[in-house]
Amino acid sequence: MRTALAAATSTLTAAAAVLGLSAAPAHAATALPAHVYAPYFEAWNGQDPAALAKQAGVKYLSMAFLQTAETGSCTAYWNGDSSQPIAAATFGSSIKSIQAAGGDVIPSFGGYTADTTKTDIADSCTSVSSIAAVYEKLVTTYNVHRIDLDVEQDSLTNSAGIDRRNKAIAQVESWAAANGRTVQFSYTLPTNTDGLDSGGRAVLANAVANKARIDVVNIMTFDYYTGATIEMAKATETAGQGLENYLASLYPGKSATQLWAMVGVTEMQGIDDYGKAETFTTADAATVLNWAKSKGINELSVWALQRDNGGCVGTAGSDSCSGIGQSSWYFSHAFEPFTG
Repeated sequence: MRTALAAATSTLTAAAAVLGLSAAPAHAATALPAHVYAPYFEAWNGQDPAALAKQAGVKYLSMAFLQTAETGSCTAYWNGDSSQPIAAATFGSSIKSIQAAGGDVIPSFGGYTADTTKTDIADSCTSVSSIAAVYEKLVTTYNVHRIDLDVEQDSLTNSAGIDRRNKAIAQVESWAAANGRTVQFSYTLPTNTDGLDSGGRAVLANAVANKARIDVVNIMTFDYYTGATIEMAKATETAGQGLENYLASLYPGKSATQLWAMVGVTEMQGIDDYGKAETFTTADAATVLNWAKSKGINELSVWALQRDNGGCVGTAGSDSCSGIGQSSWYFSHAFEPFTG
């Protein structure tokens, strides 16, 4: 997880107005609930996502990450591992189990490693149609209903990759409408405490220019690296408000209710990568849940499900524990009631 371009031109503004005022497409996505808790699952560690979701008591997962095995490739694999292709044999039975239990999985492309090695598929592959075909294969292989695109670090300034990604999204949305499919797209982006930086704003402005419908903008409300002690729940609220303000400028035809329904937030439970000055506490969970409900946002998430335990008190940025004293699955138990 985690991290420029100029503001949108008058052409982008006009495109935004058209998108903001246009009616929903005939096959608007409805498969996921209007409010969903979907923690990230670290797909590289060999655990069974269905088993872990059951242990944590969650119905939905965001699964990270899909990327190419090398730059220049147009083939995506789970974890960039060529032995883990997009195929029923890779996570297929687990995803079916989650769906059979009334939930779903949101596969995620990109992430820090891919975005710093040009192995995010939109940075790696120069063919828009090939990128779109990979997204479509993911939908038809696993029957999923939302694809997440985690864009950070170097991918935020790769203007060619940004443009290809959004053109591919628009192609997939046309394909989905023609084939009676429900497919949503979410962008996961880094944020400052007052909202998106110029890179994140440029990603969304380019989506508008390419008439790519973005259903959710999920901001990573951690790793601010300001040098100051951050009150993390409050920072989530101010970052979320900054995002909603920017979305209002892109989609002037949408109401505040509609704009907040495009917002997602991902917390990093406990001590984040920066250190103890950025600690998301158990008390913060209740504050954020109440705020999310009051604003009517779409998605709550955490990085990551495997961190939702108190096994390494005092440790910052671990992949396997939160670094604070907590019961196992505390944050998932706190956030799961948001789903519905």
